[in-house]
Amino acid sequence: MNTPKLLTLIVAVITVIVVGVAGYIILRPPVALLSGATIDATEISPNADGTDDITTIRYSLARPARVSVYFDGPDGERFYFRKDQRRSSGDYAVLFSGIVDGYLLPGEDIPGTIERRLIPNGLYQWTIEAVRDDETEQATGQLAIVDADSQLPIISVFEIHPPVFTPNQDGIRDRVSINVYLEKPANLSVYLEDAEGERYYVPERQEGREPGDMGSHEFDYDAGVDQSIEPPPDGTYDVYAVVQDDEGQRIVRQSQVTLQDGGLPQVEIVPQVAGAVVYFGDMPYDDSYYTSMTTEGEEIPRPQGVISDRTTLTMVQGDLLVFKLTIHNYGATPIRTTGPFPGTVYQFDQQASSLGAYEESGAWRVGIKCDTSLSDFPWRWALAPRDEVEEVYDEETGETYYYLQPGQQAEVWGAIRMTELINARNPQDCWAGLIHEDVGIPAFQSRVGAREIKLVPPPDVDD
Repeated sequence: MNTPKLLTLIVAVITVIVVGVAGYIILRPPVALLSGATIDATEISPNADGTDDITTIRYSLARPARVSVYFDGPDGERFYFRKDQRRSSGDYAVLFSGIVDGYLLPGEDIPGTIERRLIPNGLYQWTIEAVRDDETEQATGQLAIVDADSQLPIISVFEIHPPVFTPNQDGIRDRVSINVYLEKPANLSVYLEDAEGERYYVPERQEGREPGDMGSHEFDYDAGVDQSIEPPPDGTYDVYAVVQDDEGQRIVRQSQVTLQDGGLPQVEIVPQVAGAVVYFGDMPYDDSYYTSMTTEGEEIPRPQGVISDRTTLTMVQGDLLVFKLTIHNYGATPIRTTGPFPGTVYQFDQQASSLGAYEESGAWRVGIKCDTSLSDFPWRWALAPRDEVEEVYDEETGETYYYLQPGQQAEVWGAIRMTELINARNPQDCWAGLIHEDVGIPAFQSRVGAREIKLVPPPDVDD
C-alpha cells in the first residue's frame, strides 16, 4: 500500500523539477546577454573629408537591457556615446563619427551648452556594456582617433534687442533683433520656445553673408504680424541659438525675450447711424482757424447729426469742406495714432507736415483726399480727440504716444479750405481713407464715403 504512494510522490517531485527547469529555460535562457559586440574600424579620422570619417558599432542583446557605449582615454577620462539607454532584444548597428556627449576640457570657458563634441585625438579603450537586473556584460577593444577637426562651432556673440518687444505694428519696438557671431562655418538656427515646448523659428536677414558662414548673423522677428499672422500669446519665451558643424558638434546658447501687447491692428471707418458713411458739409472760413507749424488755430466744432444726402455738394470757393466719420478699433490690440487732432483746419495747399505732424512709422490717421489734391491724403487727423485716447509715456524714447483701445469707437472731424477751383475737375470727388503710415492702407479703407463736390466762385467774383 505504501509503494504506490511513494511512487506518486517521486513522480510529483520530478514533475515539479522538470517544470521549474523548463520555466527557467524559457524565462532566462542560458545564453549571453550581450554578444557580437564590436567596432568595425580600429582607427577613424573624423574631419568631414569623406575618408575614414565613421565606423559602425555593432552588438546583439539576448534580452532587453540598458546599454552604454563609452571610451576611456589614456588619462582615465571617460567619454560617453550612449549612456544607460534602454534597448529591447535584437541586433544593433549604429554609425560612430567620433561624436560623444558634450564635455569641457580643463581650463576651457566656452559660452553656451556643448551638447555633442568630437572626442580628442588619441588611443581609446572602447566598452560596450549591457545591464539587466543583476546581469552586467561588457565587450572592449581599442579605437584610435586621428586628424579630427576638433574646432568647436563657438557662438561668441548672442545678443537680443530689445529684451521686451511689442509686435503690433505701432512702430514702437515691433521687432526683436538677435545677433549671433559664429567662430566656424556651421548650420545655425534660432527660435523662440514657450513653456509647452512649441517653437517659433526666426528667419535670418539676408545681408550678403550666406547662412552658416563664419561671422556675424542677424535674425529678425516680427512674430508674424507683418504677414498678417496673429502673434504668439504675450509672455516670456526662451530664445535658443543652435549651431552644428559638419562633424556633428553641437552647441546651444539660451536667453529670454518678453512679448507683450502683441496683436494684429484691426481698425475701420464705420457707417453713420443713418445715411452716408462719411458726413460731408460746408461752412464759412474764418481766419481764427488758420493753423501752421508755428500757429495753433481754433478748432471747428464737431458737426452734429448725420447727413444722408449723397448728391453733389455745392459750396463757395474759399469756404470749408467739413467732414465727420466714426472710427472703430475692432481688434484686440491698441491702435497708435498721432495728431493733428480732430477739429483742425487745413489750407488747401497744406499737408500734415506743414503743421509739424510728420509721418510716424506705425501710426494710424484718418486722411481726406480729393481729385485735385497735391499729394496722396495730404490732410490727416488723429483717430480720436485728445481726451478720448490713452496717453502712454515711453521712458526709453522720452515720447508720449496716443492709443485707441480695443473695442473703442471715436468720431473724427475736420475741414479743408477749398480755395483751388480747377474747371477741368469741377465738380470733383472727395473721400476719406485710413492710413497706416509706412505700412499701408487696409483693404476697403482707401476710398470711403466718396462725395461729389462742386465749387462756385464767391458772389463778388466774376465767372
